[in-house]
Amino acid sequence: AHPNWSMGAKISIDSATLKNKGLELIEACFLFNCQADQIQVVVHPQSVIHSMVQYNDGSVIAELGQPDMRTPIAYGMAWPERIDAGVEHLNLFDIARLDFVEPDHETFPCLNLAKDAFERGGIFPAVLNAVNEVAVAAFLAEQIGFLAIPELIARIMQVCPEQSIDCLADVLAADQWAREQAHNILFEFEHQFATSKQKQKKITGQI
Repeated sequence: AHPNWSMGAKISIDSATLKNKGLELIEACFLFNCQADQIQVVVHPQSVIHSMVQYNDGSVIAELGQPDMRTPIAYGMAWPERIDAGVEHLNLFDIARLDFVEPDHETFPCLNLAKDAFERGGIFPAVLNAVNEVAVAAFLAEQIGFLAIPELIARIMQVCPEQSIDCLADVLAADQWAREQAHNILFEFEHQFATSKQKQKKITGQI
């Protein structure tokens, strides 16, 4: 789940919360015209298998490669051709083993939040993404705690109105609304985080 290569601060946090996998679930649903329950999120520590497709006959085709962003970037730039991305070729003997773990949805609530956003449709995916960006920025600025990220998202999702997306302007309006709502209640989480830090300092001082 967590990348084994440099992805930048924002995406590293998204990987730690599994929000990145939630967003990828939404992307896959739209790209392949499928439902959320047709996609299974799998935690794969080696980050060698990047996607798998299971067919009606039960067979599975997997896409393997080095955990290096140069590969997908080169593919995107050269499509439909394949070019040398400067990435070392995969050596299965060096990898030796491939592990798979089912994600804990209680530990990583962002997965269910993403699935819920897709199933509710309309502006919910845009709202989910916008609030997550506000929450992660606040965490990186040490204004809120790590666990507050999914809590903030859930709060805004609860008050999000049912509204369809008919054009790009609707997406941008939903994004702006979500950010404003998130900033309006952010002080609550900031206060909780500051209080928690003060308590921790007192406990540390006593020890």
